[in-house]
Amino acid sequence: MERHLAAILAADVVGYSRLMERDEADTFERLRAHRKELFEPEIANHHGRIFKLMGDGLLAEFGSVIDAVACAAALQHGMATRNQATESDRRIEVRMAVTLGDVIVEGDDRYGEGVNLAARLQQISKPGEICVSQTVVDHVGNKLGFTFEPMGDHHVKNIERPVRVYRVASTSPAPHTAARHASLQAAPSIVVLPFTNMSGDPEQEYFSDGITEDIITDLSYFREFLVIARNTSFTFKGKPMRVGHVCRDLGVRYLLEGSVRKAGNRIRVTAQLIDGTTEAHLWASRYDRNLDDIFQVQDEITQAIVRSVAPETLGAETRRSQAMKLDDLNVWEQVLRARWHINLLTKSDNESAEKILAGAIEAAPGFAPAHSARVICLLSGVLHAWTESIAATIAAAHDAAKTAVSLDGNDANALAGLGITCLFARKHEFALDYLNRAIGLNPNLATAHGYLAAVHGSMGNAAAAAAAADKAIKISPLDSAKPLWLAGKGIGAYINERYDEAIGICLDVLREYPNFGSALRQLAASYAMIGDKPRAEQAMSQLLHRMPGLTIAKVRQIVPVMAADAQERWLEGLRRAGLPE
Repeated sequence: MERHLAAILAADVVGYSRLMERDEADTFERLRAHRKELFEPEIANHHGRIFKLMGDGLLAEFGSVIDAVACAAALQHGMATRNQATESDRRIEVRMAVTLGDVIVEGDDRYGEGVNLAARLQQISKPGEICVSQTVVDHVGNKLGFTFEPMGDHHVKNIERPVRVYRVASTSPAPHTAARHASLQAAPSIVVLPFTNMSGDPEQEYFSDGITEDIITDLSYFREFLVIARNTSFTFKGKPMRVGHVCRDLGVRYLLEGSVRKAGNRIRVTAQLIDGTTEAHLWASRYDRNLDDIFQVQDEITQAIVRSVAPETLGAETRRSQAMKLDDLNVWEQVLRARWHINLLTKSDNESAEKILAGAIEAAPGFAPAHSARVICLLSGVLHAWTESIAATIAAAHDAAKTAVSLDGNDANALAGLGITCLFARKHEFALDYLNRAIGLNPNLATAHGYLAAVHGSMGNAAAAAAAADKAIKISPLDSAKPLWLAGKGIGAYINERYDEAIGICLDVLREYPNFGSALRQLAASYAMIGDKPRAEQAMSQLLHRMPGLTIAKVRQIVPVMAADAQERWLEGLRRAGLPE
């Protein structure tokens, strides 16, 4: 028999017999209208399918439990709205439940424990409410803006073990808004399957499971991903499966799988990232280590995998968004397209990014990543002197960052954005605080470490700037923001009068990013300070070609060196290189 994992929504009319006894024809017509005008469209909009209709209820199947819960909330909200104009004793009220479990496929019908459990939990639910299982809570978390109120353990018919039940309670946004925003945002989703123990040694099972659990945890720090909860991904342990089927059943786009093999004191871990739509391998790697300290090895391999999987997944998503028409992009894809334009480091691309983000924010003003991306767009305009009013643009970036943090205070990207705007606003201590908070939320966020390099560099903490920049590059060696991170390292060397070191850093950056303005500025000033006037003037000529109209007054606004004497020494180097006042 064919089986797969599915989210099941069960719905049932409360007091159906009483309503039919009172007015059979009226009840039948109103129930039919609710089904045709509300239930069927909402279930279809949330990518679900009704597979069974009863006189007073229905069962629907969803590939994603996020969609199932969002749909249930939208349905209850819709019923409440439709009942407002109806006398209380004539209202058709519905109780619902959502579960996630294994189902048996028989034609268009579905059977099995997942279906049975949904039907039983729906009976526990009160009118107008939704009950869900523990697995649903683990998977949905706070992704839809709901809380889950515990209702304790319940013994239900035909289920041997007690079931922990929760009631769905809306917080903010309202259920129908949450469902709409979930559809608009559609962040990439990934499942990490339990790594296979290939050692033939049951004692190594804890190691392969530990690697899997750590990867799930560390990937969950990235708010850009919807990561399937451990309790769900481990239901596939030891079962034969096809990548496409697993991704379809869970409603995810990417799958990470791997294996662990031990021989003597050596261990080999392999990992593969797969696109669930095409089943194409996007990335694969192998890690061979000595088992001197098994927990240290586990941490090291986990970090190595996460540092590869996060950028590879976002890179794949960016390529998808580039291949689509702008009008077809959802809000999350618009943010990815905007980031791509920003990373091209041209004025026209930065303007394109700003237009795209304006549309994304208009469509979903409560989507924090759109505001965070706008921060980078605005600051890029400042760094490259593309903006007419540097002070006003820095203020706008700071406001956008504060908005992002107010929308999601646990988003490490939002906090990192607020940290870097505090640097440009010359609030260095606040910048350090926000960036360290971002790193606390996501230790693998390269951007936060890179921004920290810029803050330390501008404060003259050369060693700390170098350490932070090196950490960022180790996490994400191909990151398009790398030149900004190295600029922090370079300004730290310059402030400490280590001009040769600053020159070396700038030349390394310019070999890879020949038009990066901050590196050209540092290079021109550093050459001037060691008395190499021809090279200083050559670098300044390149800089002014790249940034026509740049002046000492503008650089004073752009580069937020903390100490007044260090700021003047920085500007003096630019004067000697030929930058006009």
